[in-house]
Amino acid sequence: MRNTFGYIYRLTTFGESHGDAVGGVIDGMPAGISVDPSFIQHELDRRRPGQSALTTSRSEADQVQLLSGIFEGKTTGAPIGFVVRNSNQRSSDYEGLRNLFRPSHADFTYHQKYGIRDHRGGGRTSARTTISRCVGGAFAKLALQQAGIRVQAYTSQVGDIALDPDYRRYNLDDAEQNAVRCPDAAIAEKMAQRILAVKAEGDTIGGVITCVVRGCPAGLGEPEFGKLHAALGGAMLSINAVKGYEYGEGFASASRRGSELNDPFVIDHGTVGTTTNHSGGIQGGVSNGQDIYFRVAFKPVATILREQQTIDTEGQPTTFTAQGRHDPCVLPRAVPIVESMAAMVILDFLLMNKTVKM
Repeated sequence: MRNTFGYIYRLTTFGESHGDAVGGVIDGMPAGISVDPSFIQHELDRRRPGQSALTTSRSEADQVQLLSGIFEGKTTGAPIGFVVRNSNQRSSDYEGLRNLFRPSHADFTYHQKYGIRDHRGGGRTSARTTISRCVGGAFAKLALQQAGIRVQAYTSQVGDIALDPDYRRYNLDDAEQNAVRCPDAAIAEKMAQRILAVKAEGDTIGGVITCVVRGCPAGLGEPEFGKLHAALGGAMLSINAVKGYEYGEGFASASRRGSELNDPFVIDHGTVGTTTNHSGGIQGGVSNGQDIYFRVAFKPVATILREQQTIDTEGQPTTFTAQGRHDPCVLPRAVPIVESMAAMVILDFLLMNKTVKM
């Protein structure tokens, strides 16, 4: 299994949903970065379960313990080890799934690949492993702050309830003022009601998260096979339940003309800029200094509280009804995960770019 992400800024993760703990090791973190433990914990609190009626009721404090790489409040350049203990597992909820392949889960594929799987909450395939990503992303955000770069994501669509695609119409800070993490309070309420209605039916619903990176300098990205947008796409598609990624105008570009989508260059206060940003801040795989923005599509959670048909490990048809505590919609808790993966990619490419100093 490949459990390490990144080139220079690297995160190696470990742990399972119902094991003793999840955690990781961060390598390549620049030295001398001030570390605020409360900020790291806050990022985990944004992801943790049980934070509202819209999420799973599993109750976990998700308290992170930093083990190394920090001295007198600053990073030393040494590897940063961390661990988060699991404390509220209910493994018995999954005992009936020991010999079943749940529809649209990784049960069958992992069984085929490894010949063994942890059926308790999905084991290594559980979204609980994204805790490690949020810690890695939190440290990356601290480093990016030194470079004047900010990463913000928000829920832009739940089912067919969607915001205007132009992120500039909203104050993205407002996204943290409601449980859905949507910057429009009225639309957020509609989204919340839709999630609760779907939950009451024992079903789940998907949606879209939009992410914006501001302050990214021009010149980040590697030609041909190390393009910045490709790295961001790979990072997003590695997140549980993600089914699609687009940056800039994305798929809408297919129905437009070049005369509509080209971004003319201008000099703005002595700096090269563009009058529009249909490219999403990336051209030729390299950042151009404009805002980077992209959208990530999440499918509905595969675990639904309804009877379903499947087969067992012997290939025999059977039915089952899932038990346990599950998210009816991953969007609210996935927002910090999207930010974390984006922050790690941007920091990694910033460190690879010899023309930019931290």
